[in-house]
Amino acid sequence: MSKTIGFKRFGLAIGAVVALGFGAIALSSYLVSADAAREAVQAQIKAATGLDPVVRGPVAVSIFPPDTVTLSDVLLGDDRNRPALAAQVLTARLRLLPLIMGRIEIADVVLVRPRISVYVARGSSRSNWSPLVAGLSRALKPNPDRNAPSFSEIRINDGLIVVEDAERGIRETLNHVEMSLAWPAISRSFAATGQFGWRNEVVEASLTVHDFYAALTGEQSGLKFRVSSAPLKLAFDGAMSNKPTLKVDGTIAADGARLRDTLRWIGTSAPPGGGFNRFSLKAQMNASDGTFGLSGVNLELDGNSAEGVLSYSTDRPRLKGTLAAGSLDLTPYGSALHLLALNAREWNRTPMALDGLTSLDIDLRMSAARVNVGGAKFGRSAVAVNLNNGRLAVTVGESQAYDGIVTGSFALAKAGNGAEMKSQMQFSDVNLETCLGQLLGMRRLEGKGNIAFDVEARGNSIDALTRSLDGTIALTAADGAITGLNVEQLLRRLERRPLSGAGDFRTGRTPFSTFKLAFKIADGTAVAEDTRLDGTAVRLAVGGSFSIPARDLDLRGTAALIATASDGGFELPFVVQGPWEEPLILPDPQALIRRSGAAAPLLDAVRDRKARDAVRSAIERLTGGGQPARPSATEP
Repeated sequence: MSKTIGFKRFGLAIGAVVALGFGAIALSSYLVSADAAREAVQAQIKAATGLDPVVRGPVAVSIFPPDTVTLSDVLLGDDRNRPALAAQVLTARLRLLPLIMGRIEIADVVLVRPRISVYVARGSSRSNWSPLVAGLSRALKPNPDRNAPSFSEIRINDGLIVVEDAERGIRETLNHVEMSLAWPAISRSFAATGQFGWRNEVVEASLTVHDFYAALTGEQSGLKFRVSSAPLKLAFDGAMSNKPTLKVDGTIAADGARLRDTLRWIGTSAPPGGGFNRFSLKAQMNASDGTFGLSGVNLELDGNSAEGVLSYSTDRPRLKGTLAAGSLDLTPYGSALHLLALNAREWNRTPMALDGLTSLDIDLRMSAARVNVGGAKFGRSAVAVNLNNGRLAVTVGESQAYDGIVTGSFALAKAGNGAEMKSQMQFSDVNLETCLGQLLGMRRLEGKGNIAFDVEARGNSIDALTRSLDGTIALTAADGAITGLNVEQLLRRLERRPLSGAGDFRTGRTPFSTFKLAFKIADGTAVAEDTRLDGTAVRLAVGGSFSIPARDLDLRGTAALIATASDGGFELPFVVQGPWEEPLILPDPQALIRRSGAAAPLLDAVRDRKARDAVRSAIERLTGGGQPARPSATEP
């Protein structure tokens, strides 16, 4: 019985205390006026931040629950037309115990739909926040004789941040900002976490400044931030200072599923062609005056890995550096300059997309132990890539390719609605069948040799470039063979029986000890200047031309059996016509007729041109020739 009475008394005591508390709170609600609440909140915000808010709207006080003072239409900053901060509502949540004792102390602050404006005027290096930062510095300066700020958190609900730099023409907007700012009330650090929208992407972000006062005064302070969005994940851990200029030094890591989307998101277009998908970057970064230097770079892109150093400048977007890799697969990046169409019989007529060449300047030195480009496999290679004002220049210092060495340069630039191309390349001691097959789709030449070309063209596609091509091509080879043709076998058969028919002679090989080819190109037509073949059994001399756009040949020449002690040799004019993948090679019918003892008098007896042509046509059908040789200027 006594215990029951004791519990009842204890319960009554607790009830009395609670009732007194509610009574005190209720009484304080009558004692706290709106003007007093506004002045107390303004004073504590100024003490904690050094910023003097201007309240232009009504003030509302709410006592339990919740314990808040709400200020409407609040401004920060001297410029009322462009305030540094303008909030529709500032809500200060109050501490309960001080409030019971009749004092107003802020626990935290909420800014509802604030607009934060950072503006740098033309010709100025200072923003509208510079005076406010000075006030923050004074308020946060360590002082053992001063009480710590009363609140430790500021929250932003549905905010808008606008950054403008009139000198550089920059305007960026962060919308739907939801952030929590851990104010350095007790420790020296400052932290911000939350999310915002930027360029139609939601960004999760966090920022930690280890010594906020040091950072505000320009001294060095630890810095850590994280950014996570669909196009990019970025992390930095290091230090920053602002004396005499902004400097940032630390470790940076970035990755994304598609680099093209990342570049587009930050306002830069990727170069034309394929590739530029999954990537990751880790490096030691040193940033100052708009230049970002990266050392100890570990870069992965489209399955390729490289190491080296890089630098990036923001004044005129420019990327410079040196990278080395063990193995590189460059196949995805060559699609913009795919030479042949899908049928591999015509040049690619797809318009070239070169808009991405103007958004970024590049100066890179790259080396790799192995390089793959489509079906071509290269050994150790050193390449310099320079992209400046929309002009792409690729210089091959040395590349082990096609069992030989490749050097030279290639330049591509946007010109009007198309492109301008120039190239000087040297292929030394290369496998000719592999090299010409992969570059031009021509697989008729065996052996090793040298190829040099110096060409230029203009057009909006590979096909258009071939039609305006000008320049020179030279090829020399030794100890090789022309495949799909046995010239010696053909000559010996026709030497014995000129009218027996050529038969199918587009098989076999024609070996040579030396082969030389030199062409001059004008408007896509290559004219032979010095082309000849010398072998142990045959000798060829060729003239004429071939069309690069049409990929067909119109050549004529003389094939000769080299005289030996047992015979006096044999010469036969011929023509080569048709597509260069499968050309039609025909001996000169007139030469065969004249060599034939039986048919030569018949031809000489026919003086009338019409009759002579009819006889010649009949003889050609007997010999298997498809076309007559071109009549000479001295033919009667």
